[in-house]
Amino acid sequence: MKSLIGIGNALTDILVVVDDASILKQYRLPEGSMNWVDAQTAADIWNQIKDMKLHIAPGGSTANTIKGAAKLGLKTSFVGMVGDDQLGNIFNDAQKACGIKPQLLTGSQTSGRSMVFVTPPSGERTFANFMGATLELGAHDIKESFFKDYDILHIEGYLVQNHDLVRKVAQVGKKLGKTISIDLASYNVVESNYGFLHEIVENYVDIVFANEHEAKAFTGKAPREALESIAKICEVAVVKVGAKGSLIKSGNTVCEVEPVKAHAIDTTGAGDMYAAGFLYGYANGFPLEICGKTGSIVSSEVVRILGTDIQEEVWAQIRETVSGMSPKN
Repeated sequence: MKSLIGIGNALTDILVVVDDASILKQYRLPEGSMNWVDAQTAADIWNQIKDMKLHIAPGGSTANTIKGAAKLGLKTSFVGMVGDDQLGNIFNDAQKACGIKPQLLTGSQTSGRSMVFVTPPSGERTFANFMGATLELGAHDIKESFFKDYDILHIEGYLVQNHDLVRKVAQVGKKLGKTISIDLASYNVVESNYGFLHEIVENYVDIVFANEHEAKAFTGKAPREALESIAKICEVAVVKVGAKGSLIKSGNTVCEVEPVKAHAIDTTGAGDMYAAGFLYGYANGFPLEICGKTGSIVSSEVVRILGTDIQEEVWAQIRETVSGMSPKN
């Protein structure tokens, strides 16, 4: 079995269910919105909610993918930057508890966090995000020693705002002979970094994950045609088409993977967990269709819950299901 390492934004997800929208009004957070807040506002909010009943879990796109792969049984590691503070310690300890080897650098700012307020009666989610120390991670921080003991290197698409960082990671991964995968993050990230992403994928990347909107931004084409275009410039192309499942192509092999039906209450982390399942299958040498099915199984479970912290008993069921699909059985 191959091993997996990821690099991305080390964000702690902090979810709190509030009685009403008063705290949202206090900080001018429109209900149901996504907001970027400054350091002082982030500190003020944290001080106000830290003694409430909180659901805290290590987050960020790649951190979610690494967590999912670790829960499935892969040897994993994560590279990111946190602050020298309580949340940085929480992130570190939570990763260890999941079986991940954290390789966390310490920045001068406080740790990045995504504070999520759930308001009754609809369960609407309102985000107050502070990137903090995550933005300090730079090309100068990257060392070959981070990656040498792992086979697959997964890069978070949101990091492409820092071109030098992503290029350095990709170059080091290529030099060390790693299989490199990237998640294209979001269509607006692709649009604003179009040329750079094409450079990275065409020269360094082996596996590309994209949803249909990201694929359209990357190629200008509908999902099936986008799949063809992406597969021409990398080893494995994966285009996720929401409730219709996913499309996979490598060489002359094309797979259409049916979705696993689920009652979705929160789609946060669905793409991240699909990548976790897919990369677990890939690391085990599963056929591409089984890799896709594994991804669909894991993503179907995360959408059933608030947040991305799937319960251990559910992970046990997932592992049993995936084990039954293994070609070795």
